[in-house]
Amino acid sequence: MYIVLIAWLYVALMMTIAEATSPVGTVIGAFFTFVLYGLLPMAIVGYVMGAPSRRKARQAAEQRASEPSISAPNTSGEASSDAVSSVRKEP
Repeated sequence: MYIVLIAWLYVALMMTIAEATSPVGTVIGAFFTFVLYGLLPMAIVGYVMGAPSRRKARQAAEQRASEPSISAPNTSGEASSDAVSSVRKEP
């Protein structure tokens, strides 16, 4: 996907340089050439082509958020600080 974007921006950059250095061209014309033929179309194409990956990331985040949180077991070998005693004392 990115190779197409990079290649198109390269072509638009070459068009911009040709416009700016042409005897009948202007720098502002070159700027609008780059924006209207390069940046704007490639921003739209990149957004549309990136939609499936954004959807997958959003679904994965929703799935992670909906799963119950399971704490890791105590593997340190020490007693946990909030342990409940096994023998109950009468008041």
